[in-house]
Amino acid sequence: MSELIEGLPDAVALRCLARVPFFLHPKLELVSRSWRAAIRSPELFKARQEVGSSENLLCVCAFDPENLWQLYDPLRDLWITLPVLPSKIRHLAHFGVVSTAGKLFVLGGGSDAVDPLTGDQDGSFATNEVWSYDPVTRGFTSCRKSISQAEMYDPEKDVWVPIPDLHRTHNSACTGVVIGGKVHVLHKGLSTVQVLDHMGLGWTVEDYGWLQGPMAIVHDSVYLMSHGLIIKQHRDVRKVVASASEFRRRIGFAMIGMGDDIYVIGGVIGPDRWNWDIKPMSDVDVLTVGAERPTWRQVSPMTRCRGTILGCTQLRI
Repeated sequence: MSELIEGLPDAVALRCLARVPFFLHPKLELVSRSWRAAIRSPELFKARQEVGSSENLLCVCAFDPENLWQLYDPLRDLWITLPVLPSKIRHLAHFGVVSTAGKLFVLGGGSDAVDPLTGDQDGSFATNEVWSYDPVTRGFTSCRKSISQAEMYDPEKDVWVPIPDLHRTHNSACTGVVIGGKVHVLHKGLSTVQVLDHMGLGWTVEDYGWLQGPMAIVHDSVYLMSHGLIIKQHRDVRKVVASASEFRRRIGFAMIGMGDDIYVIGGVIGPDRWNWDIKPMSDVDVLTVGAERPTWRQVSPMTRCRGTILGCTQLRI
């Protein structure tokens, strides 16, 4: 690497660049070729961790525009648009999304839209492809494909490791969340939760009697929206935290926890008996549950994405 800042060793200069917020990185690249190489290097990501300048961003993908992701910076209340996901599947949906090792991973899914091979629009098309987005190099790449029922991905080696199959399988949709370092799988319409132990050796089935509805995890506590209320639940103990009556007509939104906050993102309104129009939304509402008295506020809406949220996760870079 050529000299980055005159008079400073490159290792010191890199730690200086590591303190610059992520949203300014495209501007830093315009300074010189050496700065561009530094900004897009794995060493910068490590330096950001070392100097304590890592940032927590939200990653969001909505129905419109297709296959487009945006990042939300909560400290600066701004949105960053990523390159379009280069999948051949139009309107990729029903996928899993997670972040680890400073990267975003989009796993599997399918589409009700168009078969990428035939152009047929009458069926439902699934894929086992896995994509990762690296915010350092700012690009999507295809990872090795997943083929078994339950696997664990190692992002460092880019390999899938088999783990025990779920103790029970169901035809209903499922959601996975991490609570207290353990993976919990919840099935729609069922009160039971399948829990994977810390070592990944096996699943246990617990009947927590949890309510059904949009869910977010804040500091290892489960918060759920049900019947116009935000409810904190632990096993069979429930506590009403705040009103959410304004979301009764809003469907297809994402609900996710970050820091002390719960974010309610996007979705659509309608139809109802008075209005048959469907209104796609880009609004973002935030409930601070870490305060003594939880309060709602609105932050900047998504600048490109709107409507039903297809994927949402937190990314630390």
